[in-house]
Amino acid sequence: MKALKVPATALLAFGLSVSLAAQQGPNNDSSNTVARPRKPAADANSAPVEPDQAKIPSKFTKPKDAEPPEGAPTFRSDAITVTVDTAVVDNKGHFIPGIPKTNFRILEDGVPQQLAGFSLGEAPMTIALVVEFSAKFQQFYSSSWFQTLSAAYGFVRLLKPEDYLAVIAYDLRTEILSDFTNDRQQTSEAMQRLRIPGFSEANLYDALVDTATRMQDIEGRKAIVLISSGIDTFSKLTFDKARKALQDAGVPTYTIGLMQTQREFADASGRMGAVQRLDFLQADNQMRTFASESGGMSFFPRFEGEMPNIFQSIIQALRTNYVLSYNPSNQARDGKVRRIKVELINPETHEAVRLNDDKGKPIKYKVIAKPGYTAPREVE
Repeated sequence: MKALKVPATALLAFGLSVSLAAQQGPNNDSSNTVARPRKPAADANSAPVEPDQAKIPSKFTKPKDAEPPEGAPTFRSDAITVTVDTAVVDNKGHFIPGIPKTNFRILEDGVPQQLAGFSLGEAPMTIALVVEFSAKFQQFYSSSWFQTLSAAYGFVRLLKPEDYLAVIAYDLRTEILSDFTNDRQQTSEAMQRLRIPGFSEANLYDALVDTATRMQDIEGRKAIVLISSGIDTFSKLTFDKARKALQDAGVPTYTIGLMQTQREFADASGRMGAVQRLDFLQADNQMRTFASESGGMSFFPRFEGEMPNIFQSIIQALRTNYVLSYNPSNQARDGKVRRIKVELINPETHEAVRLNDDKGKPIKYKVIAKPGYTAPREVE
């Protein structure tokens, strides 16, 4: 097995977006719809464009009666293209740079795909910070509530001026405290509103899916950072439906599960019953599932001192990664789920590649990848 020598320092995460040139529908704006940053507004003086003409210049429009000569090759301009933001990390969560294109292999439903593009990407981010804001959470776990606020402020401080951020709180309902903006004053004002919750319920599934659905058409590097206990009390959606919706939206979700220390103390002192213990275990498993199936990562800090490293891991995973793209061999527009797996292989033997550090010692690594995407469905 041939070893690939790379520097020892760095971190990973993986996100995926599907670019479907022929599948972009109209925007339905409402007062509660999250704004889409970095898209220029339309010129009010410009002439309206017919839907059929919006995709190509008029001078290239094919006449209705025109037919290609017999035997002439034909080409599809609406081929499905999949772009995969991939990161490779060591066992400490550090991004591993310097891996060449030839060592990456993408499998779709078990079939190797031909890479069409490869680059090392670093770009501004669009992030939705989703924070649990229920009265029950604040009342019974007040120390964790301050941990929540501290975590939210700590994450915001690491963002660059060009990064866009929205602050979203949820209890019985989901409320956008500030829309996507790079104005940190607006973000600070939104955080100041996290003081007096109105309801005891914590509808996690509804809040998470609502945010992911609104973000799915936003262009560029994007993610959801969820700071939550992981417990859902009254959502309209079930856990399975929430999982499916997150997979379809294609927005990486990074989850930070709170109250780990408080749970241990309550359990050790006998103040936690069997039902409550089961609820917390289920909450942690849900947070792990949302993160892994969306291409993010999950964290369960026991001490506030762990937060800076967690935030650094999330930021580095989002900002620096390998950008892979391919045109799937299966171009069927059947609306089915396609499973994806990203691997590091030796191009000569097709075996798993071994990574060594500068001193020749093997590096334990992992590739965190979103497991798939939903193919578009042909519109009849």
